[in-house]
Amino acid sequence: MFDRFTLDEIAVPEGVMRVRHGGEGPPLLLIHGCPQTSMMWGPIADDLAEHFHVVAPDLRGYGGGPMPETTPDHEPYSKRAMNRDQIALMRHFGHDRFMVAGHDRGARCAYRLAMDNPEIVTKLAVLDIIPTAEVYRSTDFTLASAYWHWFFLPRAAPGPERMLAATPDIPFLGALAASMPAESVAEYERFYHRPQNIHGMCEDYRAGMGIDRMQDEEDIAAGRKIQAPTLVLWGERGLVGRRDPMSVWRRWCVEVEGQGIDCGHFLPEEKPAETLAALKAFFLR
Repeated sequence: MFDRFTLDEIAVPEGVMRVRHGGEGPPLLLIHGCPQTSMMWGPIADDLAEHFHVVAPDLRGYGGGPMPETTPDHEPYSKRAMNRDQIALMRHFGHDRFMVAGHDRGARCAYRLAMDNPEIVTKLAVLDIIPTAEVYRSTDFTLASAYWHWFFLPRAAPGPERMLAATPDIPFLGALAASMPAESVAEYERFYHRPQNIHGMCEDYRAGMGIDRMQDEEDIAAGRKIQAPTLVLWGERGLVGRRDPMSVWRRWCVEVEGQGIDCGHFLPEEKPAETLAALKAFFLR
């Protein structure tokens, strides 16, 4: 994996980003999810790099990403704050406008990036999510059982951090780890067990329940929509696939298309060929 890529550390105004980048062509930013790193794109990154200049960073709080001090409102770990890093990183590579794909928490960064910056994001792909405010609005027993971490991780520090630190395995991967590349799982485990990464992950979810959700609600109230053409992909065996995601995203996007893939939550690692085909068909069109 990443045969076409260079692994770098690049300074941005609010920290230093660990980033994998490679390929030539139109710029494409890939943003990973929880509890992963940019390594999650490994099964499809080299194929994408045949057509695009691919930039895949580690998010704030994850992997080798920036670890800023938090504030009472957790703004330094909001998606809008994380996107300040993404914009600065892409400008470092000479890209003022670019396409973006995100999975899980990275997809929340991606749609916030497109909503806030229609002059920057030319196309958007979101993998296996619905917007944050919509998740909390639709909470029921099934969702709360599947998304238990959405309600546990935001609790006040250091409670969640201490409990996660005492867990030998990554609780968010479970049996799916066996189907992922061994080198990917090794990287996730290496970073997951660092106290600063556990804290960063909790801060991400604290921002999600608070400032991220409120910014979504502001968009809903104002009738704002994502202007960039949008692709929605979801795992048909996961919770998002059982919640009619297209009906949600049609309310959020001016132009949207989507499809399910026969897998669970981790699309690029569970079904790389199908995920790659869908992304290429969309971004190359």
